[in-house]
Amino acid sequence: MSFVKYLHIGLLFFFASSVFAGDVPVTQVDRLTKIDQLLTGAISQGLIAGGVVLIGNHAEILFERAYGKVSSATDARPMTVDTIFDIASLTKVIATTPAVLKLAEEGKLSLVDPVAKWYPEFNGQMKDDLLMVNLLTHTSGLDDFPLSSQNSLQYAVNGAAAQKLKGAVGSRFRYADINFILLAESVKRVIGVGLDLYTTACFFAPLGMKDTSFNPSRESTSRCAATLNTDNSLLVGQVQDYEARQLGGVAGHAGLFSTAGDLARFCRMLLNGGEYEGKRILSERTVNQMTAPYFSRGGKVVRGLGWDIDSPYSSPRGNGFSEVSFGHTGYSGSSVWIDPASDTFVVLLTSRLEYRKTKEFSRLRSDLSTLAAALFAPPVEIRELTRLNYE
Repeated sequence: MSFVKYLHIGLLFFFASSVFAGDVPVTQVDRLTKIDQLLTGAISQGLIAGGVVLIGNHAEILFERAYGKVSSATDARPMTVDTIFDIASLTKVIATTPAVLKLAEEGKLSLVDPVAKWYPEFNGQMKDDLLMVNLLTHTSGLDDFPLSSQNSLQYAVNGAAAQKLKGAVGSRFRYADINFILLAESVKRVIGVGLDLYTTACFFAPLGMKDTSFNPSRESTSRCAATLNTDNSLLVGQVQDYEARQLGGVAGHAGLFSTAGDLARFCRMLLNGGEYEGKRILSERTVNQMTAPYFSRGGKVVRGLGWDIDSPYSSPRGNGFSEVSFGHTGYSGSSVWIDPASDTFVVLLTSRLEYRKTKEFSRLRSDLSTLAAALFAPPVEIRELTRLNYE
């Protein structure tokens, strides 16, 4: 064994000892306490009724803790780490994006297919340049619009087809749920199976994500955290997003329910290049393609396929994660951020109470990731050392 390899092992041992041994440095204890303070502060400020924080890497969970209660009700039960949450727009990256990329991996569709190939409704609508990849990157030029309560899905398709595009396809970034409503329907049009069945078979079951589904069962509903309806009534086990409810609870932009532990399995699969506990879920090429940067607004906005990298929605990146990190947020109070460079991910799931204080909620997400990076992401010197070839 070379001297460099001995040095590498020694440094890693020193680093691991200094962080995880019984005599944890005061600064580490303080930072762990700050995570507690961050969540309890959000509860006392009325931002959330409670939540779950989970931090991990490709191999294991490093931190997992529940705070507060599952709703604002006076008799609400305490939050637990296995509480099930409506994860809102995380549906886009935990279900819809991987489903579309899996179909592309299998050669059943192409990201450069014209949308009109799968949607005849778009023929003759001046949208020949609109490609599947534009839906994934929110550069389609489409905007959201209210759906009809009658035949909501076909109404969505027809409305998107008839809509005049805003700006040049591929250059204008406009975050819009309609992009992912179309993508989810594409799954069914390509293989004849709905998004819910396809994602369960290809991702959730193989990954052991037993608490992840659309339209939770009655048994699962008993473990769900609440969300707020537009009239401030509590929704439990029913998707918060009104359009997702119109679409029967299974939609490409929202509708998925999950736990922090299940989402950790998905994050670990991505950090392992598409593999989880010896099972190949996605090819490494697909994972790399999914998280490669796509630029819009003259380079001011950077997105992956489905995933966010650097945009107005990137608050969960915080300070400390790398430029190649990626993630997503959900309106219900959820977020995931993953950093391959430091081999770290952060999951935040909350029972959100306050929707007007967007800056405060963004700060909560940002501060949590900043603390996670400081606590669990190895220093740059260690990261570089682990990349050396010791053969």
